[in-house]
Amino acid sequence: MRWTPCFSRTLHRDGELVAVALGHPLVDDYLGFVATRARPNTLLAVAFDLKVFFSIVEKDPDQVTRADVFAFLKAQRSSNEGAKIVRIEDGETGLSARTIARRLSSVSGLFAYLLTRGDTALKANPVPHGLANRRPGRRRGVPLIRTPRMLPRVLAPSEVDLLMRALRTHRDRAMIESMLLGGLRRCEVLGLRLGDVNAGERRLFIAHGKGGRQRIVPVSARFFTTLGRYLGEERPRTSASDQIFVVLKGPSRGRPLSSDGLDEILDGARRRAGLAHASCHELRHTCLTRLREAGMALEAIQAQAGHASIESTRIYLHLANDWLEHEYLRAAEAIEAQTVATAEAVSS
Repeated sequence: MRWTPCFSRTLHRDGELVAVALGHPLVDDYLGFVATRARPNTLLAVAFDLKVFFSIVEKDPDQVTRADVFAFLKAQRSSNEGAKIVRIEDGETGLSARTIARRLSSVSGLFAYLLTRGDTALKANPVPHGLANRRPGRRRGVPLIRTPRMLPRVLAPSEVDLLMRALRTHRDRAMIESMLLGGLRRCEVLGLRLGDVNAGERRLFIAHGKGGRQRIVPVSARFFTTLGRYLGEERPRTSASDQIFVVLKGPSRGRPLSSDGLDEILDGARRRAGLAHASCHELRHTCLTRLREAGMALEAIQAQAGHASIESTRIYLHLANDWLEHEYLRAAEAIEAQTVATAEAVSS
């Protein structure tokens, strides 16, 4: 009988995600492995990617071939007009290259895990790293999926002002300021605990950054002033949670605020402010871009952002308004000086 992926999740009593399963022992073992080294959102994304893959391929993991992988890619990029779905970025049908690349990475991770275990009939990872290069001597092949490198959007100062005015509580302002002034990710904001705050030195301890990396980041005094007002005036004193940001009203009062809750707060503020865009990640991009424009060294921005590679930080060179213009004018002036000197030498 053919296996059909069936998504199920196990929650802790406090609502925290504990485990995810799809109904196949090998796949569920892998998801258990992912759960021990990744955050809940990552676990959910991997589980969903695998569900999509095996729903299309319709085979057990140890029977998947490279031909199945290419058929999956074709299905992902095929027209989905029946579902009336189009890509926002370019108006075309089919999934975006980034989504497909992420799903392919999730599938490849599963097969890499099964190969490392060594107790299945699998002999090789059916997900190829890329296509062979037609030019002899070149080591790097052609990637299966070409993902566009797009510049993230940032908010203008006037848009930031409108957004801040649309927020209704000190809690909401503190969360937004942690992203706008400290460059924190959404999960890092929600993961902050009372013991992570060093108000005297104006620093925050990020215990669970991306990839499990910890760091200590400085944040503007304005954030700590807002945070102090929230803790002193709004946060329920009966809350048993040591997480800083909790629900203020309703049956969940005092319990940790969820990512959906933060998104709902930000979406409401954006609508009231009349802004077309203002996501959590755009707030983080805005912070890091402004720091670069103010002259902060790229290595310092890397540490502030918690990037594992400096390559992830270089994008803020292109977002900063004055960097490219300054570098161009400096080079253009040097070229012009050389041209004038050459002309004078020829005429003399």
